[in-house]
Amino acid sequence: MTALFEPPVSDASTRFWDATRGRRLLLPWCVACERPFWYPREVCPRCLGDAIEWREASGTGEVHAVSVQHRPGPMRDPAAGPYAVALVELTEGVRIMTNIVGCEPDAVTVGMAVGLTWQPLSDGRHLAQFEPA
Repeated sequence: MTALFEPPVSDASTRFWDATRGRRLLLPWCVACERPFWYPREVCPRCLGDAIEWREASGTGEVHAVSVQHRPGPMRDPAAGPYAVALVELTEGVRIMTNIVGCEPDAVTVGMAVGLTWQPLSDGRHLAQFEPA
């Protein structure tokens, strides 16, 4: 199944999206702070340093917050039914907005352990999503 909504690529997110072609989840890390951050940008949001490295993430985490959407979002197939939108805190400490798949949306709970899965996009990239661990 391919996504109807395909996220745009920015200069700051090119490395992230290129890695998804190989189903690798990369996070930007500030060399000065030695900490990851999310979302991709040109400078560290903590110290404003511009020495950024891309490091592979574990792909594991837990649901920090969740909302079940009963109406189709922009460019979503109405027949697909409800879906879970969640803020997942990765093991590395950053939080990423995503969908939880592989279970009923109402079964997703705060604190649920989740692991990375991928949804193919039409251009060879993949959309990071999570499923119960």
